[in-house]
Amino acid sequence: MHDHHAAPPADISTREHWDTFYRDRDQVWSGNPNPILVREAGALPPGTALDLGSGEGGDAIWLAGLGWRVTAVDVSQVALDRAAGHAAAAGVGDRITWAAHDLHTDFPAGEFDLVSAQFLHSQTAQPGERDAILRRAAAAVAVGGALVIGSHQGWPSWMDEPPFAHEFPTLEQVQAGLALGDDWQVVTADLIERDAPGPDGQPGTRADSVLHLRRLR
Repeated sequence: MHDHHAAPPADISTREHWDTFYRDRDQVWSGNPNPILVREAGALPPGTALDLGSGEGGDAIWLAGLGWRVTAVDVSQVALDRAAGHAAAAGVGDRITWAAHDLHTDFPAGEFDLVSAQFLHSQTAQPGERDAILRRAAAAVAVGGALVIGSHQGWPSWMDEPPFAHEFPTLEQVQAGLALGDDWQVVTADLIERDAPGPDGQPGTRADSVLHLRRLR
């Protein structure tokens, strides 16, 4: 579940919206893992991982290549089918389970050593929906495990007129929305700025937040 630059019709379901989004292009994302996940999870010992909003599979395939057993979840079956093909081509298909879930109403069961939620922003989301999903993500982390959340802080700097209204959460809002207690240790709570050129090559940057938490008990 990632933000992109088109507002959906009001009468379309979340699943239909994202299926159309992926079906309209042969490839949407680069295929590379999210740098935030690479930075925060690259040194963790492999175990079981839950990848929320897995898209075309870049993060799940990278984790599987490191030895993780991954449950990769997306609302779009089109994205999941495409990702499964990429995983098979990379030789890691047997280490990834692909599962269709609308996380607002249907969260995967189980506990995991790593739960990753990279840029879970959607213009189809209802108020409070993202916070609720992230709280369920935290509940799915096993003791000793990690929760890694990447969040956009705003639109790219080159974008003068955003295509739709969207309130991106601050790092403090992400932390407050999780409502976690003393059972968690903050490993990373950072703001980063990265290059984000526009579709016509115009220079730009985009600010993101990184929250990496470890469950103590």
